[in-house]
Amino acid sequence: MMLRVIQNEVTACRRCARLVEWRERVGAEKRRAFREWEYWARPVPGFGDPAARLLVLGLAPAAHGANRTGRMFTGDRSGDFLYAAMHRAGFANQPTSLHHGDGLRLAGAWVSSAVKCAPPDNKPAPDERDACLPFLLREIRALPDLRAIVCLGGFGWDAALRTLRELGHVLPAPLPRFGHRVEVRLDGGLTLIGSYHPSQQNTFTGRLTPAMLDDVFAAARRITG
Repeated sequence: MMLRVIQNEVTACRRCARLVEWRERVGAEKRRAFREWEYWARPVPGFGDPAARLLVLGLAPAAHGANRTGRMFTGDRSGDFLYAAMHRAGFANQPTSLHHGDGLRLAGAWVSSAVKCAPPDNKPAPDERDACLPFLLREIRALPDLRAIVCLGGFGWDAALRTLRELGHVLPAPLPRFGHRVEVRLDGGLTLIGSYHPSQQNTFTGRLTPAMLDDVFAAARRITG
């Protein structure tokens, strides 16, 4: 299966020296609360349903979340917020994502990121973003039933537009700007939906509420069926 091949290639990637050094240092030093964990400390591949009609696209693994657990949006509060909403919308079988063996399964959805390694300060460099773009391009190609992409934050939005242009989609001119609940229908029956990222900076301040994220996934459900 092509998605499995991509997942394996992502996991083995050591292309960006700065990201390799950072993710492995975080995994060795650890956070006190996770002292007993053996950190994943590698690139984090996408995961979910190979028949997905929805792609949820984030920025990058969190240093002590997915970089620790090896699964996107798993083991941190961003994931708690995201998967609870996906569960309410019927895209996930449970509202929590704690670790690989917790029983989480996605239905009709695939979760991935624009950059596969945890970056310092959550800020990948342009060359690191570009180095990861081929992985995302191949993931989207390997999801033939895709009908919608929920872009979490402006970085995810820009990465989706760049990738879709590479795939030959005709994009509007000027390019649509990111915004929460901005919806852009593209050729080929694909729709982009913008959402604020479920980071603590947004959820703790009320910039992104559960009702707002529910509205995003209600739109995704309407589009994907």
